[in-house]
Amino acid sequence: MTATTAHSGETATDVAQPMRETFVRVVSSALDTDPGLALLLADISADRFAEVSARHPDRVVNLGSREQLLIGAAGGLALTGMRPVAHTFGSFLVERPFEQLKLDLGHQGTGAVLASTGGSYETPGYGRTHMAPGDVALLDTLPGWTVHVPGHADEAARLLEGALPGDDRVYLRLSERGNTQPHAVGRGLVPVREGSARSRGVVLAVGPMLERVLAATRDLDVTVAYTATVRPFDREGLRRLTAAAGQADILLVEPYLAGTSAHEVAAALHDRRHRQLSLGVSRNAEVRGYGTQADHDRAHGLDTAGVAAAAREFFLV
Repeated sequence: MTATTAHSGETATDVAQPMRETFVRVVSSALDTDPGLALLLADISADRFAEVSARHPDRVVNLGSREQLLIGAAGGLALTGMRPVAHTFGSFLVERPFEQLKLDLGHQGTGAVLASTGGSYETPGYGRTHMAPGDVALLDTLPGWTVHVPGHADEAARLLEGALPGDDRVYLRLSERGNTQPHAVGRGLVPVREGSARSRGVVLAVGPMLERVLAATRDLDVTVAYTATVRPFDREGLRRLTAAAGQADILLVEPYLAGTSAHEVAAALHDRRHRQLSLGVSRNAEVRGYGTQADHDRAHGLDTAGVAAAAREFFLV
C-alpha cells in the first residue's frame, strides 16, 4: 500500500501495519515453538497479541503504562535464562526507562530484544511525548547493543528472526514508512547504485531513507549504499566503498537525530582525507507543531527535495 505525501507528489510506502504485523506474526510463531521466549508489553499492540496471549498467558505479559518496569522485568527474566522481547513506542522503550536499560540490562550483562514503533515522528498527532528522534543516539552511549533499522517489513522479519534465539541486546526500530522493495540485511553496507571511478563520493542511506535518497541523487555521480544495521557499524565496508569511489566524501542520511553515526564514519576514515555531511532530524530546533509526517520531513530537510538540495550543495562545491 502506498500513500502520497503532501509535498512534491512524493510517494512513500506506508509500512506501519506491515512492519508491526510482521513483528506480531514472527513473535507469535516463536512463542508457540520456543518455551524460553517471553513477550512484555506496555499496552501498545496488546490487542494484536490477544490470541497468542490466550495460548501462553504465562509468557505474554502486559504491564500497562509502566515502562521502567517493562525493562526491569525484561532484565529479571533474562537473569532466569529466558529471552525477553519488550515492545512499545520508542520514546517509552528507550528514553523513559533509560536508567533501566543502563543497569537492568547493560550493567547486569543480560540480553533482550527491544522492538519499538513510532519512529522519530510517525504519530505526530500524539505530540512530542511519542516522538523519539534521539533513541539510537541514546543507545549509542551504552556498549554492546546491536541496532537494526529496517526499511521494509521483510527485512524486519529476517532481522527479528535472527535476534530471537540469541542472548545479546538488540534494538529493532520498526517504521511506519519504508521502501517498496527489501534489500539484503546483516552487518554490512550494501551498494545499491554505484558511481563511476570519478564519482563525487558515497551516500549512505539508513533504513526507510533509501528510496528518497535514490530519487534525490539520481542526477549525481555518487555511489549509494544501504544499511539496515547501524550498530555495529560496518567501518570496513565504508572503507571499501570509498576506496572504489573517486572521492571519500560521505553524505549520511538517517531517519533519526542528525549525526548519530557521524563518529562512526570519522572512525572508519580516520586515515583518509574526507568531508562528511549528516542529514537527519535537526539538533538545532524542535518542531513544536503537530502537523503531519510530511510536514516534519520538510521541516528537517528529509523530504526528497530537501535531501536533493543538500546533496547538490555538498557534492557539487
